[in-house]
Amino acid sequence: MRKTTATPADVARRVGGIPTQPGRTEAGSVTDTMVAGDGGPVRPAAVHGVEAVAPGVIAGAGPVGRPGERPTVRLRDSGPEEQPRYAPEWLELREPADAAARAMDLLDPLRIRLANLPGRSGIAIHDLGCGTGSMGRWLAPRLDGPQHWVLHDRDPYLLHFAAVASPRAAADGSRVTVETRRGDVARLTPDALAGASLVTASALLDVLTREEIETLAAACAGAGCPALLTLSVAGRVELSAPDPLDQEIAAAFNDHQRHDGLLGPDAVNVACEAFADQGATVKVHPSPWRLGPENVGLTAQWLRGWVGAAVEERPELAERAEPYLAARLAACAAGDLHVTVHHSDLLALARPTGGAG
Repeated sequence: MRKTTATPADVARRVGGIPTQPGRTEAGSVTDTMVAGDGGPVRPAAVHGVEAVAPGVIAGAGPVGRPGERPTVRLRDSGPEEQPRYAPEWLELREPADAAARAMDLLDPLRIRLANLPGRSGIAIHDLGCGTGSMGRWLAPRLDGPQHWVLHDRDPYLLHFAAVASPRAAADGSRVTVETRRGDVARLTPDALAGASLVTASALLDVLTREEIETLAAACAGAGCPALLTLSVAGRVELSAPDPLDQEIAAAFNDHQRHDGLLGPDAVNVACEAFADQGATVKVHPSPWRLGPENVGLTAQWLRGWVGAAVEERPELAERAEPYLAARLAACAAGDLHVTVHHSDLLALARPTGGAG
């Protein structure tokens, strides 16, 4: 995955609520951040110690892992350079827009499937690439019954955040517990989803390759569990007061997302094919961000990242992109800009194992 032109680090100072990191290693570890899929790359202020190993489970939030337990996901081979990480400040900034965008229409068929799972008292939900845990905060209070969430991410700091901030009660008041597993969800090992009732992910599909999506679909089919995969970019953006440069920026950004075999805006179509090939019933519903005056901070960060990635992809756009971005940011600050960033949510209902239909 390529690193994009960075957006200003001062978002880290403007957005509060990020918890203390769980530990430190030697000082001096600083990484760039790619918030892939939505055009919101952020390079936060220097953060040290992010590679410290967070506890596998937050005390009181779930069962403690066994010493020496083999991880069920492994890191993607990334060469000598560490894979870019997601900035928690950006993930927190986008969480309200994500929550408003997710497709509620997919919840009823999901609830029906979960209610009919064989031999289960409670459900086990694997959240792939959990980030700061926004999917759990959105979904857990909308499902009935006891839930155990298994949070997967490569970043121990984000896992710490997600576990600490996870909900503790389901829609009917049942207990919600959580555990964390560190690793890159791009490569699932065969037993990754053993015992899973549901797989979830948010803004993940577009940063996977075709092979990785096919592996995910096969893993869900093997476990007989549905998958709710939300907020994958659709490759379309609409801005108020249309400008001739809008489409050029969008096309360049989409091309940027497809580097290194990643699928970007093609991911949902590939995922539909992959899950259907595994015998799953697939439902897709639009889940656009609709950003207006109440989303000034998010819109400004998104604009910088969207334009920055486009210019990195096509440097010849730079001369025109600079005044374009300045004008769009001014309209944003004045509350005059409205943006629709199109996404899609996908629900794949795999054939259940154990004889249930």
